[in-house]
Amino acid sequence: MKVLGVSGSPVQNSNTDRALKIALEATCMKSEFIKLSDYTFGPCDACLGCIKTNKCIKKDDGVMLAEKTFKADALIIAGFTPYSSLDSRTKAYIERLYPLRHRNQLMAGKPGGAIVTSANPSRQEQMLSAAASSIDAIKHYMIDEGMNFLGGVSLLGNVPCVRCGQDGQCQMSGLKILYGKDATPESVGIFDFESDSAKVSELKKLGEAIGASFFK
Repeated sequence: MKVLGVSGSPVQNSNTDRALKIALEATCMKSEFIKLSDYTFGPCDACLGCIKTNKCIKKDDGVMLAEKTFKADALIIAGFTPYSSLDSRTKAYIERLYPLRHRNQLMAGKPGGAIVTSANPSRQEQMLSAAASSIDAIKHYMIDEGMNFLGGVSLLGNVPCVRCGQDGQCQMSGLKILYGKDATPESVGIFDFESDSAKVSELKKLGEAIGASFFK
């Protein structure tokens, strides 16, 4: 049995990447990690050229990504929340799985899960919906395809402003929006989710649930 892990984060060795790898390892299955920024593909064009073959007619890496997804026995999708919604690479990847739906519903019955990182700290109650809605986007893709959605984990990530490198911060800095007008990269720092043992445990439980689903 093989589980595929797909990360929409373009940042090398990001919280999203590392969280996904923890969940993959916890499945105790053979796994493959895919970083979407390594590939070139666009969203679905809704042309319906895939109806008879279950294969997209576009000539890009999206065809290969869908094929890998189909051949996997389980799937974990990990994304992040720029502008308080699921990132465009992850969303485009999900759209490009549409060819697997027609007639044969090729993803049906497979277990899956979601991981989403968001830069919104928990004290920003009005912004918490970003992670929840992004997990729901992944969840509803899986439900629509007849998959067995086994859960989602949300994690605190980092706003890009912590890596900007400029002296001072602009008025529209995400740091100031999220942490207050006096926030700086130094005062906020870089958050590594591994410092939150409860979240690490959630990730492992997600992976374990996916692995265990094959032995029920």
